[in-house]
Amino acid sequence: MNKRQWMVMMVLLATASLAISACSIAVDRNPDGSLRLEVDLPESTIQEEIAAALDDPLITDLQADLRQGYIFVTAERKRVMTDETDMLSFRLDLGTKDGHLTAVISDAKINDEPVDEAYINIWNERLAKRLENAGKRNPDSSLHSVTVSDDALNFIWRVETPRSRGE
Repeated sequence: MNKRQWMVMMVLLATASLAISACSIAVDRNPDGSLRLEVDLPESTIQEEIAAALDDPLITDLQADLRQGYIFVTAERKRVMTDETDMLSFRLDLGTKDGHLTAVISDAKINDEPVDEAYINIWNERLAKRLENAGKRNPDSSLHSVTVSDDALNFIWRVETPRSRGE
């Protein structure tokens, strides 16, 4: 590795470490010269991102329970004109497509009644964008895989470098 490549990697690592105080990151070089970044988002960060993606001030006490392969979300939702609350729950499955994160909500219910599909479609899009941005550390990266474990969301990114592009 020449001095320029070493400097680029050090700047990338320094920037990434400043940007991800709540995340853990590991960097490896692939045989073609691209970088492999492995980013783990903890449950608390995921919970914050899901709450922000739902973008509903009436939702309180949101809990994101990470399970092997998916996230089970529960929350309370206050009614507009009363002090009553409803229980919201759904399953969130994450995947990858064309280098980006996909989010698919299933079994979404409010008080055991199905949630309108229009809301689910909006939430799917917002959740994918928020969680991808929370895990993304470089604009030249593409998402290779995402895994949900019991305690974190694991992203594996491929970051193109001048060497991997043949420059």
